[in-house]
Amino acid sequence: MLYVDLDRFWKDDELAHKDNCFSPDAPQVALGIRMSDECVFAELGEEGEPWGYTPRERRIELNKRYNDKAEKIVGKRLLREDFPEPDEEFPPIRQIGEVFEGKYTYYEHTTWLLSSCSTPKELEKLLDRVEKLDLREFILPPNWESEKKRIYEKYGKKPGLWRSVRGPVTLATSIYGAENLIYLIMDEPDLAARFSQVISDVIFGMAAIMDEEAGYEPGKAPGGFSFNDDNCCLLTPEMYEFFAYPILKRIFDHFSPNPEDIRYQHSDSDMKHLLPILGKLNLTGCNFGPTVLVEDIRKYMPKTRIDGCLAPFTFMSNDEKKIIEEVRRDCEMAKATRGLNLYTAGSINNGTLLTSMRAVMYAIQNYGRY
Repeated sequence: MLYVDLDRFWKDDELAHKDNCFSPDAPQVALGIRMSDECVFAELGEEGEPWGYTPRERRIELNKRYNDKAEKIVGKRLLREDFPEPDEEFPPIRQIGEVFEGKYTYYEHTTWLLSSCSTPKELEKLLDRVEKLDLREFILPPNWESEKKRIYEKYGKKPGLWRSVRGPVTLATSIYGAENLIYLIMDEPDLAARFSQVISDVIFGMAAIMDEEAGYEPGKAPGGFSFNDDNCCLLTPEMYEFFAYPILKRIFDHFSPNPEDIRYQHSDSDMKHLLPILGKLNLTGCNFGPTVLVEDIRKYMPKTRIDGCLAPFTFMSNDEKKIIEEVRRDCEMAKATRGLNLYTAGSINNGTLLTSMRAVMYAIQNYGRY
């Protein structure tokens, strides 16, 4: 096993995360990797659905056993072991894809949003219906008020904020189709602009509704918003600036008005061509695809924390030599500017072992010192 001074590593890592990973006192590159619940199955040799349902008691048992092993290999318990009781959880609200009449389905170990329209005429009619929708009545379940009252009285808990959403391009391509959206922007810009505006209004509306449900007056809730937009890579810069940028700008301006408020974009795709536009949004953090490297991002986002850029498939390969090579590359790119939070450029998947995390730590301790 690769040698890592674990006590020293975690003391240095605590300092490395200060000032959004830009602290001049940070001794080394920060480590963002804390693994994920789905990794327990391969690590422990257990059967299960990494992206599917795991009963609460079994989840707690698996996570505890995993953490016991993690303490020995990486020196830290990584996964949570405290899960709410079933009657402590609020009933789920409807998701944004359902507002646009899409259907969510679980297929091949992940959840997909299925299309609800495919022609301009169908899209127009869909937008007519969405615009007329009573959004509050639609997204909140019938038992919402009674459950909200019961949970607060029993546990003192209020509903959480709704501050993370499927990004506008990924939502639009799921609802209308990828090629269809591209043709729509090119051939029917007025309808495309309307589609963009309705998406913006729905995101704004859902976030505002949940702010109120959490007990905040308009504009008084804590700041922060994140977008997950893998499919943004499909648009040219001009298309993206026309269709998606106005949505992010509006949402960030309202829900993340302060410099320290989270303004985050995740897109684990090859979207380097969009960096100049995203750079105008003053993101506080980003997580992009494995081909979008630290030096590429830093040209346009000098003050953005970069969560990356280790390729998830490299991490999951458990090839320690390749892992160390990629981490060393990223550390060297970050030394002049700081602001790197070493993470995978995408999801951490089942099959990724704790020894691979230790390899990342080894690389940071040996090649990521400032």
